[in-house]
Amino acid sequence: MNKKIIIQVVMLLSFSGVIAFYFKREKSVQREDIERKIYLKVRDELSRRYKDDDAWPERLQVENKTYGLKYTLDRELTDFVKELVQKNPSDYTSVVIMENNSSNILTAIDYSRENRQFGKALTFSSTSPAASLFKVVTAAEVIENQTVDADTGFSFRGRSTTLYRYQLNDTQRYSRRISFEKAFASSNNVVFAKAAIENSTSVGLFKMAEKFGFNQDILGEISSGMSQFPLAENQYNLAELASGFNRVTTISPVHAASIATVIANNGVFKYPQLLSRINDSVSDKVIWKNEPISRRILKEESSQQLQRMMRMTVEKGTARAAFRRLPNKIKENLEIGGKTGSITGGIPYGKRDWFIVYAIPKDKRHPGISIAVMIVNVKKWYVRSSYLAKNIIEYYYKSYLNNPQVQNEQAKNN
Repeated sequence: MNKKIIIQVVMLLSFSGVIAFYFKREKSVQREDIERKIYLKVRDELSRRYKDDDAWPERLQVENKTYGLKYTLDRELTDFVKELVQKNPSDYTSVVIMENNSSNILTAIDYSRENRQFGKALTFSSTSPAASLFKVVTAAEVIENQTVDADTGFSFRGRSTTLYRYQLNDTQRYSRRISFEKAFASSNNVVFAKAAIENSTSVGLFKMAEKFGFNQDILGEISSGMSQFPLAENQYNLAELASGFNRVTTISPVHAASIATVIANNGVFKYPQLLSRINDSVSDKVIWKNEPISRRILKEESSQQLQRMMRMTVEKGTARAAFRRLPNKIKENLEIGGKTGSITGGIPYGKRDWFIVYAIPKDKRHPGISIAVMIVNVKKWYVRSSYLAKNIIEYYYKSYLNNPQVQNEQAKNN
């Protein structure tokens, strides 16, 4: 064959290959674009309807077409939580359970004592002051700056639950000294205020808050509002924000559970997932499948310091009373770390009692779960959030995970 003809044939084949490649890529882009448009339409419709009751719609009609929705929610676990909350009702209760490695939301419910009704509007709403939960973010900021660790000592005056300007003055008179770890476990406002003033800045704390998901939409499947964190205006305002001693830093229970997963996942923020896939209800073809989104926001060494501090909160700090009653067999085989918080305010108005916690088997046979419990008491105090969380952990690791059906299901998923 003529050399010139061979070259022409090779060029033609190459050109055909390029055309085929671009054609396939164009079809792929078009398919992804169509999937994205369907996802956004379903998201908008779900955002309008999710507050109606405690049930999640399994089918949604969008523009004369019906789509099937598959959620990450675990019905059996949710039923247990509902029973637990009904037996220990507060004026308002919200519970979120997430799986650490997948960030799947397993349970997301709230309950009204007055109406005796379950719902989910409060659980996904960012109208609750974060209170001392924000100390996790502040601790992450100063530890990540490598200026503070769990053993760093701080002096403080007055009550640890208050925050007056005189308490921020650096003086030895009438002062006590405490480690940063113990300040975290006892939720010491003064120490955390001083830690931020001495080791961070308004911008630094603001950026760390955004890394943890504040001021952004962390849940893609429904539009439920963003947790809010402002830029500090002055040093005292920085002290208020860093300690959680304010009502302007707001958060949702779903976001609160996500913060616990960051520490459980050694500093990796995995965005929470509610929908696993969207199907065409006629053909059952998968139209859209959720893909986990994650990013490292803390060094592993920093998260290990926080794990140590959160463990002390459960063992010797503000949550010790509830977890003292956890069976030793479960306690000895789990790594459990948490953070409490309390403040009056928010919507609905009342005294908030927060607890976020992660629980991971020490043998790593299961990725573990993270839980956020928020209780709102209007006039009378009924039950502690840490008590509810303790009961959920006990059920999950004693009864639930030993269920053969659950073990088989997890084996399939893994």
